[in-house]
Amino acid sequence: MSTVLLVGVGALGARAGRQLGATRGIDRILVADRRADRAEALRKFLGAKAETVEWSARRPLPPGVDAVACALPAGDDVPLVIAALESGVPIATSGDNQESIATLLRLNDEALASGVAVLAGCGLAPGLSDVLAAHAATLLDTVDEIHVSRAGVAGPDSEASMRRLHSERPHEVIGGALNEVRRRSTHELIWFPEPVGDKECELIGAGVALLHKSFPSAARITVRAVEPEPRSTGWFRRNDPGDNWGATRVEVWGRIGNARVPVIYGSVGRTATIGGAVLGVATALLVGALPEIGGAQPGVTGLAGCVVPEAFLAELDRRGITASKFEGVPVA
Repeated sequence: MSTVLLVGVGALGARAGRQLGATRGIDRILVADRRADRAEALRKFLGAKAETVEWSARRPLPPGVDAVACALPAGDDVPLVIAALESGVPIATSGDNQESIATLLRLNDEALASGVAVLAGCGLAPGLSDVLAAHAATLLDTVDEIHVSRAGVAGPDSEASMRRLHSERPHEVIGGALNEVRRRSTHELIWFPEPVGDKECELIGAGVALLHKSFPSAARITVRAVEPEPRSTGWFRRNDPGDNWGATRVEVWGRIGNARVPVIYGSVGRTATIGGAVLGVATALLVGALPEIGGAQPGVTGLAGCVVPEAFLAELDRRGITASKFEGVPVA
């Protein structure tokens, strides 16, 4: 019997809970949230295999937990990861904050010593984007550059995190080394799958370090994202058909023989739905419920470092999350 502790049941966490509830091999789900009403609503939805627990990161994990799925706001996940390490329990977290991911990577030695796997950035991007980059890498002899773009937020906490990312100095990999960008970048127009379409994106740092760890030979790695609209105008766009939609575009350059070629993937859907599915499937990987999609080793890593890309994407496709390859089409 596999037991998962799900902490945080906001927009993304509630959907992760539904994914866990639909996964064979996960028999018991403990639901914890600062808002008891949200935890209870998810428990009722999941039925007999779920129960609510009162728990905080300052306390030991409940007994009998085989893995933790963390959908707390970015930055709040660090104490939970530390608690998981102390309890010897693997954990997947959806946090996308640049600083919190850096903090988790600094816990790598502790994770190795504890024999605990920590999967960081299990959401839309980082998360699905890392798996798409890993899949693209299987089509190339070598990987030279990885460029990730993201649009969409999963909820109020996700929006706040994205606003912070746009206010911070981003990082990028240049010449194979991770560097802080001293000057703010100009916006770049990125084409996402419809209905998101073309959006101006700005350089951010979320997920760059995870990709750098998974692809150390890549000379250039960047991540860009659409900045959330000001709240003063957001209220007038609630009926926009693209509202709450999210998308990621992953462009990987490398070589096949002597030719330098790109592989470009994209995925689109409701941001919270995609993120919840990725977190749920990643947690299922940790408890061994889906052995065909990969296996996590002790240490802190992103999804690109532990999955079988094609199998992971096939599992997401079965859950309604699809990805597409951009193909060049002659215009004349």
